[in-house]
Amino acid sequence: MPHTLINDSLISRFVPHALRLHGKYLALIVITLVVGAVVLWFSTATPVMDLGAGNNMIKSELKEKWVQGSIVALVRHAERCDRSANPCLGDAEGITVNGSNAAIAVGTGLRQLGLDKARMIASPSTRTRQTADLISGRAVTTQDWVSECDSAFKEAVLAHKSRNENLILITHSGCIDHFERQMGVRAGERSSAYTQTLFVKVDGIHDPRILGSLNAAQWKELADAHLN
Repeated sequence: MPHTLINDSLISRFVPHALRLHGKYLALIVITLVVGAVVLWFSTATPVMDLGAGNNMIKSELKEKWVQGSIVALVRHAERCDRSANPCLGDAEGITVNGSNAAIAVGTGLRQLGLDKARMIASPSTRTRQTADLISGRAVTTQDWVSECDSAFKEAVLAHKSRNENLILITHSGCIDHFERQMGVRAGERSSAYTQTLFVKVDGIHDPRILGSLNAAQWKELADAHLN
């Protein structure tokens, strides 16, 4: 009996402590796993560099890659007339006057990069056609696939990119979102404001890589500083 009493006493004193230690270790393991998952989440995310900030334009080597014909530029159409109180350029299904000015600014920037080694294709919608024509300064070819904003959009883009020729697509926010999503860009990083341009390196040798993005205002500010 004394032996039993001693064992009971030991159990009552040390088992609760062991359980507490077990609980602490379990909590530590859970915290470690959560932190590890968060670190992995951020480390595998694809960043979208703001090419209008600091010397990011130079760091991206956009100009050099453009000369090589290794760039896909995804441009969202200009401001929609049917979702704005600003004056329309013309057709109510098209863009606003403000949007037309933004498109012209993008065109000025792209021409300084060089449109001689670039092919431009637009979605058939009125707003994308107007945007494309103002960027190019002439009528631009339209193709239906540029407006098909689904999970197959990225593969369609890559399939239409020719070696040593830049590809400029005037498209929609949904298409750009699908492209960025499949490139590993997280939800909080995915953005495509009116006339914003996403630049992607596609050289036919390496995996596609996002270089960064520019908005219309940044095109105008950076033209003289970095593109000449």
